[in-house]
Formats: sequence, C-alpha cells, structure tokens
Amino acid sequence: MKKSVLYIFIACLNLVLFTACEKDDTDFSAYDFSSYSLDSESDDDEDDGADTDGMVIYITFSDGSATVTGDDKGYVSVSNADVVVNDPTAYETAEGLTLVLSGSTSDGSLLVYRNKKYTIQLNNVTIHNADGPAINNQCSKSLYVQCLDGTTNTLSDGTAYTDVTDSEGTVIDQKGTLFSEGQVYFSGAGTLNVTANCKNAIAADDYLTIESDITINTTTSTTGSNGVKANDGVFINGGVLNVEVNSLGGRGIRSEAETTITGGTVNITTTGDCEEVYNETTFVYEYSSAACIRSTGVFTLSGGTVTLSSSGDGGKGINCDADVIVTGGSLVATTTGTKNNAKPKAVKSDTNITLSGGYFEARVANGWACDNATDSSDPAGRVTIVGTPTTSSIAKQEVIVSFE
Repeated sequence: MKKSVLYIFIACLNLVLFTACEKDDTDFSAYDFSSYSLDSESDDDEDDGADTDGMVIYITFSDGSATVTGDDKGYVSVSNADVVVNDPTAYETAEGLTLVLSGSTSDGSLLVYRNKKYTIQLNNVTIHNADGPAINNQCSKSLYVQCLDGTTNTLSDGTAYTDVTDSEGTVIDQKGTLFSEGQVYFSGAGTLNVTANCKNAIAADDYLTIESDITINTTTSTTGSNGVKANDGVFINGGVLNVEVNSLGGRGIRSEAETTITGGTVNITTTGDCEEVYNETTFVYEYSSAACIRSTGVFTLSGGTVTLSSSGDGGKGINCDADVIVTGGSLVATTTGTKNNAKPKAVKSDTNITLSGGYFEARVANGWACDNATDSSDPAGRVTIVGTPTTSSIAKQEVIVSFE
C-alpha cells in the first residue's frame, strides 16, 4: 500500500514539474525535493497575502549608482544603477523578502530572480531605464507591489529594449515598463505613474489585481503598446486606475482571460487609429482597432465606476470575445472615431451583453453603440435586460439603461 501511494506521488510530482516547465522557463535545479513528505503542507502561497516578515532590503537609486542596505545574504549585485536581486534559495526554505525602493535614477533598473513570493514597496522612487523595463520580476510566484502612503513613484522605459540573458544564457521576457512573470497584486495608498515608450506600461504573464486606495496612472506613447496587459485575467477591486493609450491598435486594458471589476475607479482613453496586422493564417493584412478594454474572457462589472473613451478610427470602448455582464456599478463608454478601416462600437461582445443592475451608457458617433454579434436591426435586440430598470433608452447610437 505504501509503495502504491509513493508511486502515485512521484507520478503527480513529475506531472507538476512537466506542466510548470511547459508554462515558463523556471529553473528547478535549485529545488531539493528529498525532504518532501506526503503530509507536507501545500506550496501554494498565492492566496494568503503579502509576507513582509523576513529579510528587508533597502535599495536607494541615484544617477550612476545605487546603495543597498540590509542584504545579509549577498543576494544583490549593482552595476551603475542597474540592480539585480538573485535569491537562489529553494522554495521550502526561502524566507520572506521585502524590497524597499527609493531615490531617483535616469538610467537604472531592478531585475529580480526568486523562487517564492515577495514584496516590493515603492517609497518615492523614480526609475527610468533607457533600454528595458524599469522593474522586471522573473519570479513566477506572487509579487506584491505596495505604494507606501502618500508617496509618488514613477517608472518609465526607453523606445527600444536590449536583450538580457539569465545565468543559463536564456533570453528573459521583457514585456513592459513594469513586467512580472507571476501574478501581481497592487495595493497601498500612494501613487504609481508608469510610462510605456516601447511595449506595455504594466504587464503580467499571470493575473493582475488592483485593490486598496492605490492610484495608478499609465501613459502609453505612440511608440508603445498597451496600458495594462495580463495573460490570466485582470481583477480590479479598488483604487484608481487612469490609463491613456496613444498607440495604433493599443488597448487600455488587455486581458487574455476574464476581466472583473468589483470596485474602484477606472478611466481609460485611447486615441490611436487601427493598426495593420499581418494574418499568418490567411496571409493577408488586417486591421486591428484600439480598445479601452480588450477582454478574451467574460467582462463583469458589479461595482465601481468605469469611464471609457476611444477617439481613433474603428475604436472600441469594450471589445470582448465572451459575455459582457453588468450587475452593478457604473459603465460609460463613448467612441467618436471614424469607420474607415474598422467599425467603432462603444460595447462589443461576441456572445451577449447582459444588464441586470447598476448604470450602463454606451454612445457611438458612427455605427452601433452596442453589438452582441447579432444581425438585429432593432437596437433592443443588441442587449439583454434582466429585471426592470428605472430608466431605459435604447437606440442605435445611444443605449442608456439604469437600475439605480
């Protein structure tokens, strides 16, 4: 019986390692599984919050240099104002880690390698990296970014990135001014300003969550890409998110999974026209329009205030591959662009737009305000209303439904 359990455990462990390697380029060579027992606690620490116990390392940036204190283990190396934190400790034995960033540099960066979740506290720090991300998190576990109360923190990148390799010679991902391989939680009561001149302002290869009273302002230039991008979902539970995107085909929020807003304030503007993109399947060029929110999965609004404005040719307020569901909060989406290469729409869903609570307003200067993938010539057929709204006005270019 014991041998059977052991065999099952080994098979499951191999499957976990294989799946992890399929998902990212994490190096498991530093891990020691010899002491793992069947009654060990799970190594999933993603839901129990930030761990501010353990080592606290203070990093103060200046032009041409950075000062480090509290690094008792020798994890940190500094070259001019480029700082690398490399914690090779195995997951089971790694202690908590908090990096406190302050100071200002016109050409510096922070790059972190680690096997366990950790925290970055922003304490009035300004980092500009002329050839890559200002902050690059190469840890696939949770990263907690805390803006300390009352602080103003500024991150920006250059117009081109230089490749960076890890200790094994593998080119690492650099997908934005603030990039994370793992999930990111933003919190605190300070302000974070992020400018994207090359790629995304904030990007995560996992999911991204915003909460507390933090204020995040992102600006994406004409040479950049998107404002906020996450592969596994965007979740906004509080705070203020202001996004301005000026690039062709740029998106304010780009989620490759679901997008869920339960609170806070979201203001997004896009000004870029359509981007011409080559389709490798059909071998023709197609137009990809800008959107304030581009969501592959379900978009859900149950609380908070969302204001969207898109002025470029063919621009969208919300462009969603799945359902758009509004059960509470306030959503105002306005598109004023032309329809030369794509059709502007305030709210577009490939399946359905369902309204059962809150306030919903969609306006378009050219075309249909709402599109739920039907061919209905009746504007009322473009949305599904559940319950009895207090006010309702549905027309081709303006849809207003309120349950308040």
